[in-house]
Amino acid sequence: MDFIMHYFSEEAIQSYFDTFKSFGIIIAFLLPFIEAFLPILPIALFAIINVNTYGLFMGFIITWLGAFCGAYIVFLIVRKYGQHQFLRHLNKHPHTLKFIRRVDEKGVMPLFLLLCFPFTPSSVVNVVAGLSTVNKKAYLIAVMCSKAVMLIMLSFIGNDIYSFVREPKKSIIVAIVLFILWGLGKIIERQMTRNEVHK
Repeated sequence: MDFIMHYFSEEAIQSYFDTFKSFGIIIAFLLPFIEAFLPILPIALFAIINVNTYGLFMGFIITWLGAFCGAYIVFLIVRKYGQHQFLRHLNKHPHTLKFIRRVDEKGVMPLFLLLCFPFTPSSVVNVVAGLSTVNKKAYLIAVMCSKAVMLIMLSFIGNDIYSFVREPKKSIIVAIVLFILWGLGKIIERQMTRNEVHK
């Protein structure tokens, strides 16, 4: 137990952040940027690391810039090469077709709502938006605003990482909040395609 606490003490955690800071702001930007292409990467973890390394405001700005730039570039790539053989199979997938039709009908607002939740597979949303007819400028604004909403939540939650060590109960509360956000995101996602089943 003492061995574990040694690696999760406030001093140890601070040394991890100091080490990360030595890599520079470019790395802090690239991690959330790459997450747009590789959704398996944890955007929540990157947000927490950045705000604890660079401060709440600067850490949020770095993560936000990386996240929305990456997301919009994925959207632009799919919009330009959506008919390429590599992406063509997505156009034929029933679930994707339902999602695209819903976006074409409702516009950018459902995508904005989905992207506000930290556990939404944003890369999937970006691809669907690219394959849809949603306006480029409208999607840019939606991505910028939704990523800001999501990352403000994550940044405030993870701003004082040391409190998780001092107050384990806070970890439980945060886990519950994140679970609720995950559930709400799933509900919205299902709602976007449910009506299409009956058409």
